[in-house]
Amino acid sequence: MTPRPVRVETAADGVALVTLDRPERHNAVDLETAGRLTAVWRRFRFDDDVRAIVLTGAGSAAFCTGIDRSADVPQPSSPYSADDPLLRIGPKANDLWKPVVAAVEGMACGGAFYLLGECEFLVASEEATFFDPHTAYGMVSAYESVFMAQRMPYGEAARLALMGTAERLGARRAHETGLVSELAPPGGAVAAALRAAAVLAAQPTEAVQGTVRALWASKEAVRAQALAHAPQLIALGNLPPERQAGLFASRARDFRVR
Repeated sequence: MTPRPVRVETAADGVALVTLDRPERHNAVDLETAGRLTAVWRRFRFDDDVRAIVLTGAGSAAFCTGIDRSADVPQPSSPYSADDPLLRIGPKANDLWKPVVAAVEGMACGGAFYLLGECEFLVASEEATFFDPHTAYGMVSAYESVFMAQRMPYGEAARLALMGTAERLGARRAHETGLVSELAPPGGAVAAALRAAAVLAAQPTEAVQGTVRALWASKEAVRAQALAHAPQLIALGNLPPERQAGLFASRARDFRVR
């Protein structure tokens, strides 16, 4: 039996642990994984036994490295339409208002920000790093930049997006900027996130979900306006796929952790 790319475990305390389970691909998201994530969030809407969720990636190398570059994403022929399979992988995109805590070990980059942008807060291992490779590969960081600009000071979000693969944001600096709410020892991010989620699950669920919805309301209008520009910016600024592939193949392996 082929293992599922998203693993779900539930506990008696009302907390579910959702794990991206493709460690051999650094938990990159292919079309099957995207569909599984959507299905998981939609299912949780009807599961009253699940009151809080922890989202993580399998293994210690990566939380998630975004879209799997081997994924074949069909696109409509119209220049006015573009399909992005990552737009539906987050809990808020699927009308789920139960709190979600991210537990980050290793790398979180690029399309991983679609997920991190829809979590309530982040817990990260001291060895975690964050970066956005888009510009280095001739691609516009549009959706990812919007998600991070709502979680970080502008200058930090801009540096993260514009430095590409040359620099990674270390967990301690991410904690200083507010992107990460708690640092854990190596290998300890999930345990720390589960402890926080257990507190959330123990509180009256109506009050918790109402608070999540209120917090989201404080930024969703601005976010929607910003995201509306993303397809045009990507269409105008992205290099042709063959040039992107060339830049990816010749990418430098050296980077600085800040």
